[in-house]
Amino acid sequence: MKRSARAIIDTSALRHNLSRCREVAPNSLAMAVIKADAYGHNMLKTAETLSHANGFAVSCITEALELRQARFIHPILVLQGFQTMQGMKAMAEHRLRAVVHDRYQLELLESAPPSIKLDIAIKLDTGMHRLGFPIEQAWTLFERLSKHPNIKPTPWLMTHMACADEPGNSHTQQQIDRFEKYTDGLQAPRSIGNSASILAWPQTHVNWVRPGIMLYGSSPFSHGNARRDGLEAVMTLTAPLISIHTIAKGESIGYGASWTCPDDTRTGVVACGYADGYPRHAPTGTPVWINGKESRILGRVSMDMVVIDLTAIEARIGDPVELWGKHISVDRVAQAAGTISYEILCDVGGLCQHEYV
Repeated sequence: MKRSARAIIDTSALRHNLSRCREVAPNSLAMAVIKADAYGHNMLKTAETLSHANGFAVSCITEALELRQARFIHPILVLQGFQTMQGMKAMAEHRLRAVVHDRYQLELLESAPPSIKLDIAIKLDTGMHRLGFPIEQAWTLFERLSKHPNIKPTPWLMTHMACADEPGNSHTQQQIDRFEKYTDGLQAPRSIGNSASILAWPQTHVNWVRPGIMLYGSSPFSHGNARRDGLEAVMTLTAPLISIHTIAKGESIGYGASWTCPDDTRTGVVACGYADGYPRHAPTGTPVWINGKESRILGRVSMDMVVIDLTAIEARIGDPVELWGKHISVDRVAQAAGTISYEILCDVGGLCQHEYV
């Protein structure tokens, strides 16, 4: 049985945000990033909603096979690539494009049977220093792999931006310059842009862009504003009021007695906590929305409940409280909790009801 908290997914907002990506990068194909259960939005339902995307990107083979089993025929990019010969064979069988980023994958390719024919993207490290071959090896790798008997022509070339969420950071331009310098002249499809790059760095609008967090209506920028970026909130996390009390001046609220009432304070208890994906470290003052007004949480977040301020707000038991969504952006909650919206959205797990409208 599901709990009281509900994650309401607005499918029209999902489609709008993909359209926004195409509006910003009209000459690029859009590969919707739906890894990690579509950032907590349900991968298969998100793929169905975004079936007009040009392709999908996922983290691992398991996610990709789930899409194939659901009969999605789109190009699928597997960002972690293959780690075993069995994985390589599965990717070839199901027409998945593997990201090749490490020498052990090259060694596996050398021992692959001739029957394996694989689509790949060569991951080049331009300064992220997470996955990828040194960018200086681009020509050598491309020539080697484009002639490899197990590789279908033509390998893609891709890289990933480390600081694109900080528009004033020169590191992004340095990465772009390195990619252009060392891949110049190679006749291959390219993919650079993530959400922040799509919105702020037109130079990354090459053959394929990879919109991720922007699809879900969250700004990819540090202290960004999704509405200003032309994005619409997709997930609304809501839960009912289950109790209303007036707490006397000088009394404290919640675990650790971390917040003390400066005056007699009318409070409400909301049936949502960190078990439902609400961030435990959200402090007093984190905004919520109830009955047309913005309020705030008081004290520490519990596993199943959070206390909110009902001063000057008319409310009754059962009234819905928006923890984030159309009125309170998930970015504001993330900033208050000292984290990022990616983590918060992914944390809305299986205990919380999901509804699609």
